[in-house]
Amino acid sequence: MKVAVIYNRESQKVINLFGQPNREKYGLAAIRRITNSLKKGGHQVQAFEGDKDLIDNLEEFMPRTLVGERPGMAFNLSYGIQGQARYTHVPGILEMVGVPYVGSGPLAHSLALDKVVAKMLFVQNGVPTPAFAVLDASGFEMPKLDFPLIVKPKNEAVSFGIRIVNSEEELREASDVIFKEFEQPVLVEQFVEGREINIGLLGNGSTLETFQPAELTFGECGPQIYTEEDKRRTSGREVGVVCPANLDAEIASKAQEIARKAFIVLGCYDCARVDIRMDKDGNLYVLEVNSLPSLGEHGSYVAAADAMGLNFAALVNRLVEVASSRYFGTPNPPELVKARKTPEEKVFAYLTERRDQLEKRIEQWVGISSHSNDVVGIRQAARQVTNMMKEMGLQLNEPLTDSPHIWTWETDKGLKNGTLIICHVDVPYNSSMGGEHFHRDPEWLYGEGIGASRAPLVQLEFALRALQRARKLKMVPLGVMVYADEGRDCDESAEFITKATAEAKEVLVLRPGNINDTVVTGRRGQRRYKAYFQGKPRKLGQAEKQPEVMLKAVSALEDISQLSNRKERLAVSAVDIQAEAYPRLLPHRVTATIQASFPNGRAADQLEQKITDRLKQTKAELALLSDRRSMPTRKINNTLLKRLKEQAENWDIPINTDTSLWPSVAGLVPPQVPVVCGMGPMAQGLYTGQEAVSRISLVQRTLLLAEYLLSQSN
Repeated sequence: MKVAVIYNRESQKVINLFGQPNREKYGLAAIRRITNSLKKGGHQVQAFEGDKDLIDNLEEFMPRTLVGERPGMAFNLSYGIQGQARYTHVPGILEMVGVPYVGSGPLAHSLALDKVVAKMLFVQNGVPTPAFAVLDASGFEMPKLDFPLIVKPKNEAVSFGIRIVNSEEELREASDVIFKEFEQPVLVEQFVEGREINIGLLGNGSTLETFQPAELTFGECGPQIYTEEDKRRTSGREVGVVCPANLDAEIASKAQEIARKAFIVLGCYDCARVDIRMDKDGNLYVLEVNSLPSLGEHGSYVAAADAMGLNFAALVNRLVEVASSRYFGTPNPPELVKARKTPEEKVFAYLTERRDQLEKRIEQWVGISSHSNDVVGIRQAARQVTNMMKEMGLQLNEPLTDSPHIWTWETDKGLKNGTLIICHVDVPYNSSMGGEHFHRDPEWLYGEGIGASRAPLVQLEFALRALQRARKLKMVPLGVMVYADEGRDCDESAEFITKATAEAKEVLVLRPGNINDTVVTGRRGQRRYKAYFQGKPRKLGQAEKQPEVMLKAVSALEDISQLSNRKERLAVSAVDIQAEAYPRLLPHRVTATIQASFPNGRAADQLEQKITDRLKQTKAELALLSDRRSMPTRKINNTLLKRLKEQAENWDIPINTDTSLWPSVAGLVPPQVPVVCGMGPMAQGLYTGQEAVSRISLVQRTLLLAEYLLSQSN
């Protein structure tokens, strides 16, 4: 399990430093001791400061989970940075963002920290506690309590401001210090002469365990209470812990029962330490409940756990198990890799346990440069895919392979009448933009070609490896086609793609999914043309009957752009213009690249004729550069789409449908073969410097692909 240890030590990353600052801190040695213990327990651990960056850090370390996937957990050690009820801050954040955590919730922490409210609840529920009064400001009326008294801030912990007073003068002096230093009311309690007993608790409900009582020993010098200086080890004396305390069995049992009741009254979870005083007659009084007991090496909670047979590492890991029981219903939620009964569960487990590996593999792919015109880079990328296919036992289908443009592999069951998956290994690239290195934020992975090519390749790899782990890959009638000329409009691969898709029962194209978790059921086609405008060389200012060629070209291109029609789903525009001219003369030749988008072939032909007619008026020539066919929305696709949606619903994976302006190889699929495009992870910023793929969609779409292929093995 991923466990995020959250603490407060040095960071003051807040919007403003405002309000009462926190004085409690864990030492670095204690934090390391906890993280090392969790690692020994088999957990993947990182430690984070509980500051304003916490949500981003957690989301990067343990991103959003799938339904049924075991989430990570926070091990909360955070005392807060500033303000009131500081113990509640991090648990409140964790509850808001949906991260399970070890320890009490905001309400219990708030009640425990407000000593007055806690004592009122104790009184109402029959938990014995010393008589008390609350002082709100200097000049207070004397409480009707007998000296000696003990004073402490109303809302602090760790013995801050605590002092025994024996006279009115001492009471007023001590209270004024608290009013000034802590800016809060003062709790005055009847001081109980006697022994101090700590009771540690571990668990919840029927599994709540009470440790053996631990007694604090203060020696002969100094006050017989645990002071702030003692806890900071600056008092000059050593406060000892004796566990189990030398108590009569009946009194020990009674102390445990009182502690248990105090824990329940405040609504604590998982762990707490109840501080109790016992007078000379054996009467027990609850002083307070520490809802975030110290795991420091010298603390009574750790000592009491050790006396119960839990060494430090066992205690820390037991706390995770206790919290797991509360969230997931078992003392130690079973590892998903164990005792699986179905291939579906095996596939799910394989993928969800390898989320880090998925992202690491994408990072490796982003580091491989295979731009559409980079022959060496494409060869390297193709070698990566080839090795992967060999590892998984797929055979090369040579009639459908034309290296270095396109490769096809198939399982033992073969491609014919099976599922064909198509993706591309090249990265369409504008060299003037500069490449984006791999990096991540809590929601997205960024990098050159990551959405268009890299994430789909990793999706394919891990889906097939999951099937291999479930011993089902060989049973799936499956073909995998990877081409390398997407950036060149599939000039070399189109013929092979058309042939392969005609053999398949169905086709899944791993182009990136659109925003809002959509797959693509219809795509417009796209044609690219070159228009050539020819004129005569002329000097600047030279009089001629015909306008100069540049003006003719611009005017014609403007007329052509007017052919765009939103209602008919037609779009046409010039995307590049280049001029040729002799030195000191005006251009005599203009070449323009024209791009057209259309819903179907018939509309494309009609649009092309209209473009040609416009250009004839200027005696310009038109040449077709590329023709990307449209992917019409067809009823035959609905059956395939329905099966995909059924698989998505099984795993609570969102899947919607959409159409796209951009063409893809899905347009090469024959009309009688069902096809769904956009099956890759959801992406944004395609072909820009901010291209990114959704982290959760990467896992969801990989799982969806794997589970769908698994369903075809039966």
